[in-house]
Amino acid sequence: MRNTGKLLLALLIASIALAVHAADEITLTDFAGEPRTIESYAGDGRWLVVMIWEHDCHVCNQEAESYAQFHEAHRETDAHVLGVSLDGAANRAGAEAFIERHDLPFPNLIGEPQRVMLKYLMLTQSQFRGTPSILLYDPAGKLRAAQAGAVPTASIEAYIARDSGKADTAG
Repeated sequence: MRNTGKLLLALLIASIALAVHAADEITLTDFAGEPRTIESYAGDGRWLVVMIWEHDCHVCNQEAESYAQFHEAHRETDAHVLGVSLDGAANRAGAEAFIERHDLPFPNLIGEPQRVMLKYLMLTQSQFRGTPSILLYDPAGKLRAAQAGAVPTASIEAYIARDSGKADTAG
């Protein structure tokens, strides 16, 4: 019985390690079908705001314009936006319509819901609660904040300004 317990524990640890490794390698695609990762957009010297959305999410539809405006106002200086659709292959047409309807100027990726939720869990150690969800990466590419639900872009701007001020005075 003792050996069985050790074997089960070893299998559990191996399963968790595989899940973590798989989540680290979760690749989404852009809307041209090219494989991409969230991390490939982070760490370029600007803050990265990741908006996780679904085409039929009421709040996502309300917030899309403010994130488009935020992206346009900041992309050349201190921040940019990346959209990640949970719509998956089954709802790709709806996701494309969302991008077109809101005239989103920032890049968007699409992934299967379960894979995006697993990636969110592994990044934040928190269960995915729904759309929209926001991830905020600092200019070095480190995940600094995660929030389920709508986050006003003014709050993101204030966070960036506050954090940037700390970095400038700490130097």
